[in-house]
Amino acid sequence: MASLDEVSGRRKRRGRIVALLAVVVVAGAALVAAGNTGLLTGGAPPSAAAALPPATTRIAKETLEDTLDADGELGYGPATTAVSRKPGTITWLPDSGDQITRGEPLYKIDNDPVVLMYGGTPAYRDLRTGTEGRDVRALERNLRKLGYTGFTVDDEYTWATAEAVKEWQDDRGLPETGVVELGRVVFADGKVRVDTLDTQVGQPAAPGQKVLSHTGTAKVVTVRLDAEDQRLAKPGARVSVTLPDGRDVTGKITEVATVIEPGEGDQEPDTKVEALVAISAKARKATAGLDQAAVDVTFTAARRENVLTVPIVSLVALREGGFGVEVVEGAATRYVAVEAGLFSGGRVEISGDGLAEGMTVGTVK
Repeated sequence: MASLDEVSGRRKRRGRIVALLAVVVVAGAALVAAGNTGLLTGGAPPSAAAALPPATTRIAKETLEDTLDADGELGYGPATTAVSRKPGTITWLPDSGDQITRGEPLYKIDNDPVVLMYGGTPAYRDLRTGTEGRDVRALERNLRKLGYTGFTVDDEYTWATAEAVKEWQDDRGLPETGVVELGRVVFADGKVRVDTLDTQVGQPAAPGQKVLSHTGTAKVVTVRLDAEDQRLAKPGARVSVTLPDGRDVTGKITEVATVIEPGEGDQEPDTKVEALVAISAKARKATAGLDQAAVDVTFTAARRENVLTVPIVSLVALREGGFGVEVVEGAATRYVAVEAGLFSGGRVEISGDGLAEGMTVGTVK
């Protein structure tokens, strides 16, 4: 049972406890009472009116969210560099901002097209009869989508595949060899948007030389977070994006990667977490005239609906261990042990025997 002296001592210690909890809140951690609270079942007996707390507040029922606001950049996401795999002369290039789809030339060398096709495996070898692998399947899938038939879409480059390739080559003014030589096609995940050009028409091309960079065609938001905030960046998680005009739209994290930012001068490199956020169709329409723009992104790591909450400064340390709140009942008070859950915006989720919305609890001024 808590004496008046003990209660007074707890109040004196409240300031130190509040400072500790403030650090916990900044870190976004969840604090759970770990001590034995058996001595406080039902609350300690009421204390004298002279021991009333300096200020009071009421227990509220609300929804708490563990959130973080971060700066983001609206654009088309990371760019991929296309390099030449064939020698010759650059005879045609698209314009920056052009969109290239399956089967169209990405650029031309010696007036022959280097063709875009869709697939996740980069081109790395000649494809000919007898070749097997995922790149073969990707080529055959593209040929089928472009209207060529007579072969089975699988991992094996057969005579039937070669016949379809000859037809494809004839349609594009290429020698009908039935072999797709390295450098004739560029695989990308889908339709691309030309970002920058790294050479000019008339310039010589050599294997390994940069020709252009390309991105996806859908608007995305790129956000870089500190490594300790990685818990917030989970693929599939929903976020809120505030557009330059102040409108809030929803987004979904599609990709997360760890990137290293080089240090300046004598500074060490910094590890960051890069998240790509796909925005809603409504947001894409609203940003139709923007190629790049600064936006604000709100991440939500946790959400607790309809829980009892008090200001963090209402928590007091208990002699028995853990934390409690000082319930005020008329001219007397009693202590009730609580378990602390989510912290957010200066408030904390609490649970404990006999606690209810609207009850008055002590707090500091």
